[in-house]
Amino acid sequence: MTHDKPSLRRRKLLAAAPALALAGIAAPAAFGQGGYPSKPIRLVIPFAPGGVTDTSGRAIAEALSKRLGQQVVPDNRPGASGNIGSQQVATAEPDGHTLLVVLDGTFVINPHVYEKVGFDPMRDFAPVGKIGDSTIILVANPGLKARSLQEVIAVSKSQAGGLAYGTSGNGSITHIAGELLKQRTGANLTHVPYKGGGPAVADVLAGHIPLAFASAASIHGHLKAGKLVPIGVPSGKRSPQYPDIPTFVEGGVPRFDLNSWVGIVAPAKTPKPILDRLNSELNAALNDPAVREKLAGSGIGAAPGTAESFANVIRTELATYGSVIKAAGIKLE
Repeated sequence: MTHDKPSLRRRKLLAAAPALALAGIAAPAAFGQGGYPSKPIRLVIPFAPGGVTDTSGRAIAEALSKRLGQQVVPDNRPGASGNIGSQQVATAEPDGHTLLVVLDGTFVINPHVYEKVGFDPMRDFAPVGKIGDSTIILVANPGLKARSLQEVIAVSKSQAGGLAYGTSGNGSITHIAGELLKQRTGANLTHVPYKGGGPAVADVLAGHIPLAFASAASIHGHLKAGKLVPIGVPSGKRSPQYPDIPTFVEGGVPRFDLNSWVGIVAPAKTPKPILDRLNSELNAALNDPAVREKLAGSGIGAAPGTAESFANVIRTELATYGSVIKAAGIKLE
C-alpha cells in the first residue's frame, strides 16, 4: 500500500504531461496572436508630415489597423534628421505597442555623420520588415552634352571645374550616391546641397547646375516631358517604374548597389511571437493591391520580406556607407 500512492501520483503526472506540454507550446502562440495587440499601437514617424516616410507610414498604419484589430496611430516626432523620434522608440516598452517607421538615412547614414545619434540601430531595435524601396535617378539638364553615365564621367574629367550635382542635403542618401560615384570612378563632381530634393531639381531644370540625384517620384512629370535627361539608376537592378533607365552597373560601374528604403522596427527585446505577427501582417498588407497603389503614389515600390533580410540590409549598408562617408569626410552638426 505504501508504494501504491506514489505510483498513482506518477501515473497521473504522466497522463497530464502531454496536456502540460501542449499548454507550454500554446502559451507563446496565444501571446503572439490572441493576446496582442491589447491596446492601440503608436507608430512613430520621425519626420514632419508630407514626406515619403510620413505618407508610406500612414498607408501602412491604416492597413495594419484593419488587420490587427486595434488602431495603429501615426505619431510624427520630427527633428535631427529622424534621430529624435528614433531615440524615443529605442527606449520605449518592448511590448509591440510602440513601433518606428525608419528611413535608410536615419539608420545607415546618421550614425556615421552625427557625433551622437542617441541610439544604436543594431543593438536598440528589432527589425519588423521593409515597407518598400524608393528609386533614385541621376538626371541631367538637356543642355549637358552627356546622355549616359560614362559620358557624364568623361565630361566631368574634361572640364577644369568638373560638374556640379545637386542633392536633398548634406549626408542624404543622394549625397552618398554622388560620393560613391566619385570614389569608384574618379569623376570630377562637386556636391551642391539643397534643403530638399525639390530645389535641387528646380536648379537643374533652370540650368543653374547640370546634374542632380533625385527621387523618381519627384521628377516623373519632368522626365515624361523631356525636361530632364535620365542618366542612370544607382541600384543593383532596374526600377520597375522606369524599366528603360539603365543601372550604374550597366553603365560600367561594378557592384554599385545603392537604394533608398523605408521600413518598420520595434524596440529591442520585443518578444519574437509579436515580431513574427507584425511581419506577417505587414507582408499581407504589402501584398494588397490597394496598399501597393498607395505606396506607388509616394514613389515607393512595396517590398515584402522577412525580418532577417531587412536586418541584413541594415547591417550591410551600415558598413558600406560608413566607409564612403569616412573617405568623403562628411560630418553634420
